Amino acid sequence: MDSGRESYHRLLWIDFSKSPVAPPLGSNWVVLSATSLAEAEQLLKQGPVPVGTFLLHPHMLDILPTLETFLHHHSDTEWVAQVEPHLLWDNRIREFLRQCCHDFHSLPIDPYRLEVVLGHAAGMAQLLHSTTADTRRHNTPLIGESPTMIQVMKTVKKVARVAAPVLITGESGTGKELAARAVHDESPRADGPFEAINCAAVPASLIQSELFGHERGAFTGAHKARAGRVQAANGGTLFLDEIGDLPLEVQAALLRFLQNQTVQKVGSDHEETVDVRVVAATHVDLEAAVHSGRFREDLFYRLDVLRFEMPPLRERGHDASLLARHFFQTFSTDRSRPVKGFSSTAMEAICNHHWPGNVRELINRVRRALVLSENRFIQPADLGLSDILTAGSRHASLETIRADAERQAILNALQICEGNVSAAARRLDVSRITLYRLARRHEIMISGQETSGTKLPTSP
Repeated sequence: MDSGRESYHRLLWIDFSKSPVAPPLGSNWVVLSATSLAEAEQLLKQGPVPVGTFLLHPHMLDILPTLETFLHHHSDTEWVAQVEPHLLWDNRIREFLRQCCHDFHSLPIDPYRLEVVLGHAAGMAQLLHSTTADTRRHNTPLIGESPTMIQVMKTVKKVARVAAPVLITGESGTGKELAARAVHDESPRADGPFEAINCAAVPASLIQSELFGHERGAFTGAHKARAGRVQAANGGTLFLDEIGDLPLEVQAALLRFLQNQTVQKVGSDHEETVDVRVVAATHVDLEAAVHSGRFREDLFYRLDVLRFEMPPLRERGHDASLLARHFFQTFSTDRSRPVKGFSSTAMEAICNHHWPGNVRELINRVRRALVLSENRFIQPADLGLSDILTAGSRHASLETIRADAERQAILNALQICEGNVSAAARRLDVSRITLYRLARRHEIMISGQETSGTKLPTSP
């Protein structure tokens, strides 16, 4: 077993009793034991522990808020509670389990089932927290597994090897600057500077000074000499975003720089030699701009040496869900305390959305959901995609329809039997073990243990 997988068998076992009982687990677990939250805090500081479990006794109700704060602070760990069955009738406990825990196990301990529950938590931890590492395996800021993105990554590696100018096209929000940075990072200039300027964001009167610098007194407000972005990029890469919006009068100066690798500051009478590789990007059709006289033809051919296009998100298949999980981790400090991830319906809405704003829109929706969501898992409404799910449900698959019907049947049986699991299992004509398994699959909270005739509460 490699070290990456082995780390997901580390378990933090918290038992607040004075005489903690050793965990009855198999030898494939590395167990770290603590008898207080302070001890647990110290153990978590020593390295990542993907799975944690704690025993919940009646005397702990007074410290429930403190425990909740602790679990939310360490939300990257998948927490499994071990609960005395009668506590499950307490609404505070039920809400606590819903908001803070991956799963729970009712006491007394069934070693086999507990190990199954902990193993599932370990698997979920690996799925949730390995996305970033997996998508960065190419040592590139680009993320994606769709055929179109794999082709883009291959192209990036090819064009990065040479010093010729690169032109990146594509709709707004598709990640053209990330592609430019990937070209820089894969190139022999990776140790040099990467300077980026948005040609559409700088006023036309200042763009030439911003690019090439100016001498003191060159214009009103130029109180001291200043180097431009081109000089700052010496030995590295200059990224010119939205090059199609560059004013015509500046295009001539840029063309001279590309031809001679020299720059002349505004107000200066001499040129300075620089060594800069240019990567430009645009969402504008430059060939049409050339025909309409808005872009110099000679400059276009200087820039259009190595060209590739960033695909829109709607053409990238399941990359949207991959990116959503990545940005969930990236902006984890923005998340409201209960949020653990995306619900299956949220992921369905993400996959079905057309994404007119591309990756930029996805980032905005995920960040908003992280702040506003009040659920354990982000819902379509948190993303502002409820209408997408409603439209998609008209074309629901047979598997989805069957799963919804199965979940509703379980809920109905538990309600009719007032939470009595044995009675509900008999009503559904399945074994108790099968009913527990189905309940876990559909995220229906019922007790993990039962004696004959005992009535157990269902999820609120």
